[in-house]
Amino acid sequence: MNKQAVLYSIFLLFGFIAFSQTKVGGVVKDSSGETVPFANVVFKNSSEGTTSNENGEFYLQSSNSYDTITISFIGYATRDVALQKAVNMNLEIILQEEASSLDEVVIYRGKTPKKGNPAIEILKKVWANRRKNGVYAFDQYAYRKYEKLEFDLNTIDSSVINNRIFNGMEFIFDYADTNRVTGKTYLPMFINESLNEVYGDNTINEKKEVLLGNKNSGFNQNRNLIDFVKGFYDDYDIYKNYIKFYDKSFVSPVSTNGIDTYNYVLADSAYIQEKWCYKIVYYPRRKNELTFSGDFWVNDTTWAVKQINMETSPSANINWVKQVYIEQEYDVLNDSIFLINRDFFQADFGLNKKKDSRGVYSKRTILYNDYQFNKKKPASFYQQEVYNPQNQAYDRSDEFWAQNRMEELNKDEKGIYTMLDTLTKTKAFNRLYDIATIAQSGYVEMKGWDYGPIYSTFGFNDVEGMRLRFGGRTYFGQNDLWRIEGYGAYGFKDDKLKYGVSGKVLLDPKSRLIISGGNRRDVEQLGTNLTNSTDVLGRSLASSSLINVGANDKLSSINLSVFAISMEPLKNFTLRVGSSYREIKPASPGFSLAYYTDASLTRTDSIINQSEISTILTFTPGRKTSGYGVERQIVNDEEFPTIFLSYSLGVKEILNSDFDYKKLQLFYNQPLLIGGLGRSNLSIEAGKTFGDIPLGLLSVVPGNQTYFAMYNTFPTLNYYEFVTDSYAAAHFDHNFNGRFFSRIPLLRKLNLRELVGFRAVWGDISEGSREIDASGLPLRAPNQDPFYEYSVGIGNIFKILRIDAHFRGNYFDVPDARSFAITADFGFHF
Repeated sequence: MNKQAVLYSIFLLFGFIAFSQTKVGGVVKDSSGETVPFANVVFKNSSEGTTSNENGEFYLQSSNSYDTITISFIGYATRDVALQKAVNMNLEIILQEEASSLDEVVIYRGKTPKKGNPAIEILKKVWANRRKNGVYAFDQYAYRKYEKLEFDLNTIDSSVINNRIFNGMEFIFDYADTNRVTGKTYLPMFINESLNEVYGDNTINEKKEVLLGNKNSGFNQNRNLIDFVKGFYDDYDIYKNYIKFYDKSFVSPVSTNGIDTYNYVLADSAYIQEKWCYKIVYYPRRKNELTFSGDFWVNDTTWAVKQINMETSPSANINWVKQVYIEQEYDVLNDSIFLINRDFFQADFGLNKKKDSRGVYSKRTILYNDYQFNKKKPASFYQQEVYNPQNQAYDRSDEFWAQNRMEELNKDEKGIYTMLDTLTKTKAFNRLYDIATIAQSGYVEMKGWDYGPIYSTFGFNDVEGMRLRFGGRTYFGQNDLWRIEGYGAYGFKDDKLKYGVSGKVLLDPKSRLIISGGNRRDVEQLGTNLTNSTDVLGRSLASSSLINVGANDKLSSINLSVFAISMEPLKNFTLRVGSSYREIKPASPGFSLAYYTDASLTRTDSIINQSEISTILTFTPGRKTSGYGVERQIVNDEEFPTIFLSYSLGVKEILNSDFDYKKLQLFYNQPLLIGGLGRSNLSIEAGKTFGDIPLGLLSVVPGNQTYFAMYNTFPTLNYYEFVTDSYAAAHFDHNFNGRFFSRIPLLRKLNLRELVGFRAVWGDISEGSREIDASGLPLRAPNQDPFYEYSVGIGNIFKILRIDAHFRGNYFDVPDARSFAITADFGFHF
């Protein structure tokens, strides 16, 4: 399930308002009118407080009643401000410099020194002791974890409340409240609670979570939604160099990398829960980088962090996110070891970063307790199960939650359950939910079946002309044990009907034993990928592109039938044994797939009939899926490696097949998150066919004659420019995430991303395959030197567009060779 698409759906669905006992917000300035960042603001005679942000702004609220706030900052006289009413907003508080400290006032906007800075001296002691704190200080560990997730629509005003989209749902605005971090009014939309037991062994680097209970508001049977919401958050460790979330790597202020990224100031010292601690304030050295501002408290004996808060910079190069706010608190064990006991994460999503723009809060609260250490379990305990539906965990009683919650739900959180249980029964809400589902999945839900995907309804190519397609699938629920899909298409130029149908059945959920089969008759651009696809209904974008570079005159007609049996004996390891029969013939006028059928090379045939038996091994370590039906949703797409190994046997004796051959293929894909340098993706493909085969069965180096990006193709190559029966290819793409553009003043505010890429392929054709070819096409292979091309591009144009310029590196003497190509790609990315 695509995170960005679901986020779009959330924006479409909901909206909200309310009040707690005391609320106060405003800005802190000095006597000259300059704002004072990172000033301490607390309710007088309490421990409830906050710190002004880098613009001097603050917001503070409490469920208790207070009549005074206290504002303090190094070098300024502490000031008490009386609160005239329960809600006090837009205050402007002026701090006066202390006369004895005028020469000692610390201006937090400037760069702080690295040498002789007491804050950095404390940081060095934190680094030296980081392995002596937390669960990493023990060989084995176990604890309980209670997690609460919530989505809220924020910035609710009369224009939202009176919007016609909420006709029939007006009651939801009775549940509005005010956010304690930002002061904005919000409407809770979704809440999910879960309780887990966590086990880990640092000696073998293994970790396992056991779900004890899960509960949410209105969607408890929608496991895909639950898993998506949980997958929206990443685990992070403040002691590591980078804190990773939403495909981005933010430099941790507690890491060794922080010294070159942040300014640090020793701001205060005090007892916190009977532990003497130092307060360090930090803020970025440069704008537009993936950084935080905030403060943390460090204990003076263990040199462990006791409390920390982190707030992303408004100028950070991340899309759809106005702000991320993180709080962590730690408890002391045996007077020496600090262990995390509370973690709060809040993201403010919006279509833009304007302060008053409407958006969605995404909040996660995690509480930890019942720590146990050095209780060893066998290595087999950590082996993940292929099938574990955990139905009981999703059906816990109210008594279970009353006994196991680590903190009580407040009145607003309790109200979410009541409100959403009612909301999901209204017709108005279900209409909006259906629209959002169509936008995200591309399917229109009917009773027992879905129509779609609607995005494939129209197409065009030189053979069919304008193409109209209608399709659908059976769908009774996300855990269906069987599914049938099909489509019909009609080309207005060739006046022919095409179709495809497939089905699959899950016979054994524990081993994921699945039988599948299908048949497709269609017009297709072959040779758009080196590694064979197992999707019988799969069809490349190149087969129906409206705009092409040069002539798209090498289309084929294919009649493909497939039958397969697959199983998952180990978690994320799949074994598939299958057979296929295909008939391939030219579809484009003047295009030939002809081959010689006799030893004297006198007779030819232009239709290929081929039977094939294949065995495929696929390993995807780290992949997370949702559901346990015949089809599962991947919840962490593009975050795990893929290893694919295929052995295929062409058999001449079966169904009048034409050729005997053996084919071996390897595919490896590895996404890489390289800290502050951005994100890369590396893929490697290799293959060899043993035996003499015609053009229609050769491995074509995939060109791209469209203006749109297609995975693992070569945009400067034409279709069938290179063909092989032995090949090795590599593709490397890297996104710097704006690391360099952020340092150029004129480009900084555009939040553009720098893109680079490199692709290369080597291949050859056996003499036997060359001899039987009668197509008339020149059979070229990049066998002298590897063919290569490179690209540079700009991403994040208008937040949704990337444009790449591709440059051919060699083989310029090939007829009609293109030395340059442009491709575009659209998508929602953080």
